[in-house]
Amino acid sequence: MTETPTERAEAARVRRRLLNLGEVIAILAVAISGLTFWNSYRERTNAEAQHAAETAQSAKKATLMILKATPDKDGRVLALAPRADEQAIQSQTIRFPTKLGISPAETSSDTRIEKNWFESALVSARKAAGAEDAPGDARLPVLIETHYLTDGDPHTDRAIYEVGYATSHSFLGGTDVHLRGLSRTRAVASIDAGQKRIDAVWATRMAPKK
Repeated sequence: MTETPTERAEAARVRRRLLNLGEVIAILAVAISGLTFWNSYRERTNAEAQHAAETAQSAKKATLMILKATPDKDGRVLALAPRADEQAIQSQTIRFPTKLGISPAETSSDTRIEKNWFESALVSARKAAGAEDAPGDARLPVLIETHYLTDGDPHTDRAIYEVGYATSHSFLGGTDVHLRGLSRTRAVASIDAGQKRIDAVWATRMAPKK
């Protein structure tokens, strides 16, 4: 059966509509594919950036040595340990203000601070400065150099700490020192810089009160 001119024209219009619809579908498919790729790329980039930030933060925390101190029941010894679980102390050197005339104390596996290391010199210095044995805590600046491992990697930390202590006095027994705790104040670049810092703090603290 032969198509009439009208039928042929209508058929052509239908084909054009189908073609246009196919082009639109193709364009939509390309757009959707592009959006999907962009979303995937953005999510992957964000995830990578977040992972990098978390890794950097974890590395920073792992290499920052913060000591915690646990006093024994008599206040004679402060047991020292890192706050981070992934850190392990290998050895420590504790340096005191030069005016006390005390040699540095070195420890290895049993890291600690003992009052016997400095009690006599501290009490004498306080007496010379006219410090009263009033209730409450006092502080002794020290420089602690710590050699430690973080996940097997060696590190060294040098920082100024304050040893918290209290004193008690009796007529027969004299002045007694009781260790309370430890607080970190700042990191230092070298032993010399740290020693100068604790010497300056101690000199200010023991200066005669006007």
